[in-house]
Amino acid sequence: MTHLSGKRIAILATDGFEQSELEVPKQRLEEHNAKVDIVSLKPGEIWGWSHDDWGNPVKVDKTLDKVKVEDYDALILPGGQINPDLLRADKNAVKFVSDFYKNKKPLAAICHAPWILIEAGIAKGRKMTSYHSMATDVKNAGADWVDQEVVVDQGLITSRNPKDLEAFSAKIIEEVSEGRHERRAVA
Repeated sequence: MTHLSGKRIAILATDGFEQSELEVPKQRLEEHNAKVDIVSLKPGEIWGWSHDDWGNPVKVDKTLDKVKVEDYDALILPGGQINPDLLRADKNAVKFVSDFYKNKKPLAAICHAPWILIEAGIAKGRKMTSYHSMATDVKNAGADWVDQEVVVDQGLITSRNPKDLEAFSAKIIEEVSEGRHERRAVA
C-alpha cells in the first residue's frame, strides 16, 4: 500500500458537486494517510448533488482566498453539472487551477470538472476524458478526448463519471506518490 503521510491534497468544490466524486477520492486518500482539505469559495458547508436531488452537506476546511498552491501536493476537482460551472465562472478558482498546473503538481478532474480545465487553458494539447456529453467541449478546447475510465497526461488525471471513481482515486494516489511532473511544451 502506498503511504501518503505528509502529503496534503486540496479538493476544490462548491455547491452542486457530485457527492460521490468528492467523497470517494477523499476517503481513498485519507486511507493512505494523506491530509485532505475541502477548499471552497465560501466558509461553512457546501451541498452535494446525489443522483437527481440535493445530497449531503460537506464542511469547508478552507476558503480559496486563504490557500496557496504551495500548501498542497495535488488538487482534485469533482464534477456534477452545477459545481464546475460555478467554479469556471470564478476568476480566482480558475487562477488557482491554472497555477496548480503551472507548478507541475498532480491535478485531477472528473465528469464535468474538465470545464474548469478548459477555462484555465489547460486542455489544449492534452489527452483527456470527461463525461460523454462534454466530449465536444473538450475537443473544441484542443484536447485529444478519449473514452476511457481514467486518462493520465503528464500529471493531469481525468475520468468520466462515478463508475470510474476507484480507478480515478487509484491514479491520484499513484501520481501524488510520484510528485511533480515535467511537461513538454505544446506545439
